[in-house]
Amino acid sequence: MGALNEWYAEYKDRADFVVVYVREAHPTDGRLGRANVNDGILYATPQTFEERKAIAKACEVGLALKIPLIIDKMDDAVEMRYQGWPDRIYIIGKDGKVAYDGGRGPWGFKPKLAMPVLKKMLNSTD
Repeated sequence: MGALNEWYAEYKDRADFVVVYVREAHPTDGRLGRANVNDGILYATPQTFEERKAIAKACEVGLALKIPLIIDKMDDAVEMRYQGWPDRIYIIGKDGKVAYDGGRGPWGFKPKLAMPVLKKMLNSTD
C-alpha cells in the first residue's frame, strides 16, 4: 500500500481516494494462505458486519493505511459490482465512468500502470 499512500498524500486535494474492504481473502475456514499463517493474520470468515469491521480495522492498522477506509456490507454488493476481491485498483472519472480498471489482484494490482491515468485525468482541463 506504500505507493497508494504516497498518491493519497500527493493528490488528496485534487482527487477522492477510498479503500473498500471486501470479504476476507484468506479466512481460516476457507482458503488459508501460507503467508497469512506466517504473518499471524488468522481470521475466520466474519458472520456479522461488526466482525468484518474489526478485521478491516486490523487490516488498516497492519498496512499502515492512510487512505480513508470503508467496508463493504455483508451482502458483498461492492465486491460483486467491481470484482474487488482480493484487491483491485479503479479510477473513476468525474463523469462517473471507469477510467482505469486494473484487473483482479494480486496479479492485476499494478499501481504503476494506474498512475499515468490518474495524472492525465488530474492534468486535463476538460
